[in-house]
Amino acid sequence: MAVIEREALPGGLASGFQPAPGIWLEKFYHHVFRSDGRAIAMIDELGLTDRLEWRQPVTATLWAGQFHQLDSPGSLLRFSPLHVRDRLRMGAVLAVLKAMPNPRLLEGHRASDWIRRWMGSAAYATVWEPLLRGKFGDAAPEIAMPWFWARVHDRTQSLGYLRGGFQQLYERMAEQVRMAGGETWFSTSVASVRTSGDGGFVVETDAGSERFDRVLSTFAPRLTARLVPELPEAWRARHDWGRAYGAHCLVLALDRPLTSVYWLNVNDPGFPFMALVEHTNYMPAADYGGRHIVYLGNYRPMDDPLMTATHDEVLAEFLPYLSRINGGFHRSWVQDAWSFAAPFAQPIVTTNYREHIPPFQTPIPNLWMANMFQVYPHDRGQNYSIALADRFVDGLAANR
Repeated sequence: MAVIEREALPGGLASGFQPAPGIWLEKFYHHVFRSDGRAIAMIDELGLTDRLEWRQPVTATLWAGQFHQLDSPGSLLRFSPLHVRDRLRMGAVLAVLKAMPNPRLLEGHRASDWIRRWMGSAAYATVWEPLLRGKFGDAAPEIAMPWFWARVHDRTQSLGYLRGGFQQLYERMAEQVRMAGGETWFSTSVASVRTSGDGGFVVETDAGSERFDRVLSTFAPRLTARLVPELPEAWRARHDWGRAYGAHCLVLALDRPLTSVYWLNVNDPGFPFMALVEHTNYMPAADYGGRHIVYLGNYRPMDDPLMTATHDEVLAEFLPYLSRINGGFHRSWVQDAWSFAAPFAQPIVTTNYREHIPPFQTPIPNLWMANMFQVYPHDRGQNYSIALADRFVDGLAANR
């Protein structure tokens, strides 16, 4: 068995980087929720529970140039951009979604229409439309309501972070593969997968070709379709479908705090980033050499200029907007910066999305798929990736 990974480290899209020797951070901000049972169980299985720290950092919304805390029923009641009756209405509907055990009754509904109908136009325009547009751009009006249900249902105010970085988890996963007799091939890109004529496969990589009896692709369906030319047209017509956005993060190390909140949803128009996550308002700056870590996050179409912009171009575009977050900000606060971009990070989850989710088994015997496009209605994340792997392994074992 071999795990083939393009990145130099285990973890793929979730993998980390070292901003300084002995210090790890994620390229794209991470945490787990209390409801993320499978991720928490994996952390425990791999002996990292003593490093998992739980806190309740502040989440706020930037609206009309002001910070408004919005992360609990109490803060919703104090959310002054909405009239009291709209706050009460929004709170009641969120409570219903939280209690709803599954989104079966929501299938076929668009989140934009459903939210306006039940929470009201003011709540939609002030809170939810900017978030949907920040994540999905022009596709925001088409997003399926079950996806929104999962965002409300799955989340908790209490957040967990693996002190020292989640890279520890991925390294231990890789160790377990090797201990079980498998191999891990990092910094290796797959170019194609073809049947070998004897019931197996030839996997072509930039390091050469290898034969395997079975193959599991964790690529997005569209990428799998490109890499496996033998997939039949009927499969492609149904599953080589839809759109996805890429993820982009600018990570800053500052010499002082920028804000007093952990997560800031940027609902004011005109900003080049949709979320500001000040990691060191959650974990202590002392863990990062006294530097204050800020993520500026985005989801963009993969042909958006930001996805290929140079590091200096990103800094030139983003940094002036930090003065609108903190009027005293000066570029001299920035001690270091890193930018990261990843394709196929966020599926565009429209109302017909469910019909196009591929099964694990492809039409080619012994070729399977398991990827983040199959966790619907849940959002992309570590917990649902691990849970998906569990489902795949259970199904494989049952069919032996």
